[in-house]
Formats: sequence, structure tokens, C-alpha cells
Amino acid sequence: MPEFHPRLRAHGRVAILVSRYNELVTARLLEGARACCRAAGVPDEDVDVVWVPGAFELPVAAAAAAGSSRYRCLVALGAVIRGETPHFEYVAGETTRGLGEIALRHRLPIGFGLLTVDTLQQATDRAGGSAGNKGYEAAEAALLAADAVAHLDGGDAAD
Repeated sequence: MPEFHPRLRAHGRVAILVSRYNELVTARLLEGARACCRAAGVPDEDVDVVWVPGAFELPVAAAAAAGSSRYRCLVALGAVIRGETPHFEYVAGETTRGLGEIALRHRLPIGFGLLTVDTLQQATDRAGGSAGNKGYEAAEAALLAADAVAHLDGGDAAD
């Protein structure tokens, strides 16, 4: 097989799943993800945004979106900030595991935009601050992976 380099381009419908918890941060991640979709040529009307209560609910929303067969890729956005209890590890780990399982089960790229940080400052730095916008990067990864998957399936990635 010749070498293939996926391109950032329109890929049909995209679902962006966003946690309301830490909305100060996740709203900025959403702005970045939307900007990436626009840069790829995905029209705003082909981007569905679904808000969920927290990061832990992202996998069940992703499972529903994946099961609908409506989307070429998903983007999951959330922010889990370490506290004084082990809650951080449980939420971050189970959310990550759940999203990975759904992506594999449905052969559907899911851009991983779950920030796992120690402080609110680290989160804001990664949501459009000094460390860039991880929402943009998650959408970019999902769109590029969708292009690669379409190529591997033998179809036109721009369908």
C-alpha cells in the first residue's frame, strides 16, 4: 500500500460532546473545536454540540452518538481538575477507558479533548491560553483519523 497522509478536510457530520462541569474551561475548548471544524470546511450546520453534566457522562453520550451511525467522527471535551480526593483518578481513568472502548467498538474516531490537570490555571492554559487550545487539537485528531479510516475502508474520505 502506498503511503497515505490524512488531510484536514470536511468529513460529513461531526458531534462535539462537551462536559458542563468546569464550563469556564470547556466552553473555550468548544470554541477551539468549532474553529477546527470550520478550518476543515465542515459547515456549522453539520456540527452537533451535545452538552452533558460532567466528564464521566461523555462515554455514554459518545456511545449514543456512535450507535446512531450519523457521524464521521466525534470530539469529546471535558476538564478534570485534581482535588484532594481520589475522585480525579476514577473520573479521568473511566472516562478515558469508556471513550477508547466506544471508538474501537464502532470503528469511529473520537478526538480526545479531556484535560486532566492539577490546577484551574493549567486547564485555562490548555483551553486557548499559553499552551494552545486542546479542543482544536482534539477536533483535528478526529478529522484526520476519519480521513485515514475512510481511506483504509477504500472509500472517498470527503464523502
